[in-house]
Amino acid sequence: MTSASAIGAVAVLDDESRRGMYWFIRRARRPVTRDEAAAEVGISRKLAAFHLDKLVDAGLLRARYEAVGGVRRVGRSPKVYEPAETDVRVSIPERRYEILAEILMAAVLAGDDARAHAVLEAARRGTELGEAERDRLKPGRLGPERALTLLETLLADRGFEPGRPEPACVRLHNCPFHPLAASAPDLVCGLNHAYLSGVVDGLGADTVETVLAPRPGECCVELRDRRLGARSDAE
Repeated sequence: MTSASAIGAVAVLDDESRRGMYWFIRRARRPVTRDEAAAEVGISRKLAAFHLDKLVDAGLLRARYEAVGGVRRVGRSPKVYEPAETDVRVSIPERRYEILAEILMAAVLAGDDARAHAVLEAARRGTELGEAERDRLKPGRLGPERALTLLETLLADRGFEPGRPEPACVRLHNCPFHPLAASAPDLVCGLNHAYLSGVVDGLGADTVETVLAPRPGECCVELRDRRLGARSDAE
């Protein structure tokens, strides 16, 4: 988005109902109807339609008509909403940090030593984050379920949009480094894996492992109960 449209998009979110529906739709990982969005924030369907259309106009959501559950019924299919594939960034005064990031990436790609140092630095930064969280919470010995819950909360605050498809796995639905990962996936995914492994180590979550499991449009890493890997090896 341009600076003007990005500021407008952020301004649209300065409403509790809109924010609630927007985050609900992002977390849903599927198209959401007006009725579902209205129920989530406790407002009428008519008012929800007004707010949802504002989010569409701002470029934060996209809308279409779709049969819910794939079942065709008489009459027009309901309108459904899903997140737009748009990055919204506001910087005053304007900044272009991606240029510096691209320069640094080019330097790392220029030699094996630079790449190795970058991986070590990513792991160090992740470890610092995990240690800081452990010092703050003082959780004691962490079993896998408790460790995954803490990591889910911590990484949500860092933009990874974690989800829990099953109790023993945290899937990271968003890659905060996505634009760069698209141009150099091996490098960026390796750095991301090292960073998240450092977070796990720093938190003292030795019952959890970080696994490279790339999926289109999502983060390349999953966090899993380490016992799952042990069971797979035994089988």
